[in-house]
Amino acid sequence: MIKVTRLNNKEFYVNADLIEFVEKTPDTVISLTTGKKIIVEESVQTVIDKIIAFRRKIFTDLPTTLAD
Repeated sequence: MIKVTRLNNKEFYVNADLIEFVEKTPDTVISLTTGKKIIVEESVQTVIDKIIAFRRKIFTDLPTTLAD
């Protein structure tokens, strides 16, 4: 999950796995696979950076070997 801010300054978390695309229109709009759209204060690049950081954390915390 990534933390973003609505235009009313309320912070909330979005499931990064549900993000289909992010666009600037001029506000940043996050479109989810569910069809829902969310307008946030963060820039497109900031949202992308948060997604990358989230995924990096998930995949670097995996064990290096599988237990038998």
